[in-house]
Amino acid sequence: MTIIQGILLGMLQGVAEFLPISSSGHLKLCQALFGLEEVPVLFDVFLHLATLVAVCLYFRKKIWNLLKIFGRWIARKPQPEVTNPDDMISGTDAYGRKAIIALIISTVITGALGVFTSKVISDIPLKAVCAGFICTSILLILSGQAEKHPRRRKNASTSQPVDISPKPVSIFQSVVVGIMQGLGTLPGISRSGSTIAGSLFAGMDRKTAGDYSFIVSIPAILGAFILELKDLGQVNEVIGAAPVIAGCAAAFAVGYISLTCLMKLIKKGKIVWFAAYLIPVGVLGILFF
Repeated sequence: MTIIQGILLGMLQGVAEFLPISSSGHLKLCQALFGLEEVPVLFDVFLHLATLVAVCLYFRKKIWNLLKIFGRWIARKPQPEVTNPDDMISGTDAYGRKAIIALIISTVITGALGVFTSKVISDIPLKAVCAGFICTSILLILSGQAEKHPRRRKNASTSQPVDISPKPVSIFQSVVVGIMQGLGTLPGISRSGSTIAGSLFAGMDRKTAGDYSFIVSIPAILGAFILELKDLGQVNEVIGAAPVIAGCAAAFAVGYISLTCLMKLIKKGKIVWFAAYLIPVGVLGILFF
């Protein structure tokens, strides 16, 4: 792999990781187009780690608030006055505690599914990846339709209409997101697209869905990185340090910009737009790969 290829793949990762179009699927297609057929999975994880830094930078205040809330919870210190009641993730200690429990549940479920998907990721055919693009587009379309008719949505646990006014993350919502994020580890299935869609299906408001979708990715990506560290020597032999460093730098820079743009689109309810891109790409990929 050349440095230029590393940068291009990093830029692609930066765009596709946050936009709901599947970064792993696009990386797999581009690696095939570049003739890079033996790229270790750890290279992709390195790029994901670079975009993870962008996530931590963008959500640094919420993450820091969650850490402080967790510390007070463990130390049994009194809760401070309400700081931001509109922030369902870390605006108050009560919200933060529920978010922490939800993050743990989602992460455990994602990890359990990830153990299975990790065994098939490297061998998944390109046609299946392209089929995954189409599946992602269907999820985006359905989530858009669900938002247009919120009173028709039913909570699977109670069969009652879902109230989409801002509320803290529930256990049911954390389970749904954990499952969707686990499925999102498959190339072609967008992690951000599936978790945001799952959050909306489960009754989260748009802002909380966007915030939770990316914060919950932090432990998942770190876990994947630790599991793939065994291939570190292979990455150095097959790719080299320079392309990896260049790719990670590009992924971080482009990723931060993409994340900023996507959060604005989520608040406006516009993520369904990406289905118009994924459907033709998926169909053409199935026909020509």
